[in-house]
Amino acid sequence: MVAYQPGEQPKPGQRLIKLNTNENPYPPSPRVRKAVARAAGAALRLYPAPRADQFVEAASRLYGVPPDMILAGNGSDELLAMIFRATLDAGDRVAYPVPSYSLYDTLAAIQGARVIHVPLEADFAVPIEKLARARAKLTVVCNPNSPSGTLTPARDLAALAKTLGQRLLVIDEAYVDFAADSALKLLRRHRNVAIIRSLSKSFSLAGMRLGLCFAHPGIIEALCKVKDSYNLNRLALAAGAEALRDVAWMRRNVERVKRVREDSARRLRGMGFEVPPSHANFVLARMPGRDLGPLAAELKRRGILVRHFPTPLLRDALRISIGTPAEMKALFRAIKESLGAEPRPVRRKR
Repeated sequence: MVAYQPGEQPKPGQRLIKLNTNENPYPPSPRVRKAVARAAGAALRLYPAPRADQFVEAASRLYGVPPDMILAGNGSDELLAMIFRATLDAGDRVAYPVPSYSLYDTLAAIQGARVIHVPLEADFAVPIEKLARARAKLTVVCNPNSPSGTLTPARDLAALAKTLGQRLLVIDEAYVDFAADSALKLLRRHRNVAIIRSLSKSFSLAGMRLGLCFAHPGIIEALCKVKDSYNLNRLALAAGAEALRDVAWMRRNVERVKRVREDSARRLRGMGFEVPPSHANFVLARMPGRDLGPLAAELKRRGILVRHFPTPLLRDALRISIGTPAEMKALFRAIKESLGAEPRPVRRKR
């Protein structure tokens, strides 16, 4: 199997503008730091709550979902790993659109599952009917999708859940706070739906590794069978609970990111890139038919990290996290200088 490759992290002392791993450019709520300081006391000698009680209670109040329908994880990645582990035996089918989050391939390989890749449409729309026809034991939809940033309407996901019957549909909503729609409302009508959330992006807590799974109590109990006993530490639990209590801080930062995102997409299109509408905290900038690996390398040489995926589906694209206005200004200047006087690609007729 091929291991999942995370985005590059700067080495100690290395000064780079980091636009490659979709972190929030703004800090978490000041209340989070105070909560962590309070938690960093004598209680650290004790194990944390196995079911992350205070974190789950805060999530229940914020999202209006009963605690027995919520499971906390060490980032949304751990929750995805639990789902793959609890659902798939060797040879079982798992289906998801591509291109999408490449960790799914790794998790499927660990289980020895049979992967059914369902190509996205030309505009990155999810082919709902094709996914349903795969009749997989597990179906996963990243929404908004990474790396495209595109959003599938909740009504389409509801139709997919209905068609799948008792087969499990996982909706990975790691970036949903930057979008206008969520599938959380599907939980009431569809017992086969599990929704994954992350506090890494919108809540600015990537370093704390916090995630949430919302699902029918039976699904949550099944996942607990494969969960590590104490999968979240006391500091992370305190940080997560306080972040959820100060959701207004998160929403202000999200609005700042969205404004910069729209301006960034406009400027990139002006430079000759194709940029699909993004509902996440990044944009996908494409030049069809051109390998953008050299451009990513040149930007790194100039002190700016962006994400390039050297695969046939994505080698003509850069995924660019939204930074501060100053960071994005530096990026655009570096792109212009790197492209130099090269002619812009001819736009394809639609």
